[in-house]
Amino acid sequence: MPRRRRFEKHPAAPDPIYGSVALGKFVNCIMLNGKKSLAQHIVYDALEHIRRSSKKEPIEVFEAAMKNATPQVEVKPRRVGGATYQVPVEIRFDRRDSLARRWIINAARARRGHSMAEKLSAELLDAANGLGAAIKRRDDTHRMAESNKAFSHFRY
Repeated sequence: MPRRRRFEKHPAAPDPIYGSVALGKFVNCIMLNGKKSLAQHIVYDALEHIRRSSKKEPIEVFEAAMKNATPQVEVKPRRVGGATYQVPVEIRFDRRDSLARRWIINAARARRGHSMAEKLSAELLDAANGLGAAIKRRDDTHRMAESNKAFSHFRY
């Protein structure tokens, strides 16, 4: 039995412009070294670039990109006997969102381009259209889980 109280999750603060909790968390993931104003500047510049280039509402493009990049299953290593099997398991809701955020941000950082805002807007547009490195990562994860479906009876 744990000696401490259970940790209570703090509700995430929505972003100041769009009022979206998901976008507020995304800004926090972009942030490096505690520079939140710089992270907000990057994200809002990327959303403005999306508004100018695609003539769509940027928050809808962001939500579509997050939805498309969100994985449903992943594989976890499980040791049975002397062998280690990659067992497909369904992902918790909060982990799904954090993986999608992480994959989009890492794909944007890995792109060649001018500024982080331009790279992020390009990755968000690609993810909303079902393309890009974040979508490829999600597909690879799903493919790995599908190929190891035979080991699903080892689920915890």
